[in-house]
Amino acid sequence: MDRPVSHAQSYDQIRNNPKFRKLVQSRSRLAWTLSALVFGVYSLFMLIVAFAPQWLHRPLGEASLLTTGIPVGAALIVFSWLLTGWYVRSANTRFDSLSAQIIEESQP
Repeated sequence: MDRPVSHAQSYDQIRNNPKFRKLVQSRSRLAWTLSALVFGVYSLFMLIVAFAPQWLHRPLGEASLLTTGIPVGAALIVFSWLLTGWYVRSANTRFDSLSAQIIEESQP
C-alpha cells in the first residue's frame, strides 16, 4: 500500500525542482527590473520638479493654457500602467505555465 506524501515532502520536492528555482529567479528579476524602471522615471520627474520647474511650467503653445507638466505627468501614469500590463502578461503566460508544470511534476 502506498504511503501518503506529507505536505513537507511535497514542499521540499517543489523547492528542489530546477523549474521552481527558474520561476523564482525570473519572476524576481522581472519585478526588480520593473521596480527600478518606475523608481528611476519618478525620481527623474522629481529631480526636474526640484531643479528645473520652469521647464514644466512652459506652455505647450503660444495661446495654450496647458503646460509641458501635464503631458509629462500623464506619460508617467501611462508608463506605469504599461509596466503593470507587462508584468500581468508575463505572469499569465510564462509564470503560470511554469507553475502548472511544477505542480504537475510534484503530484505523486
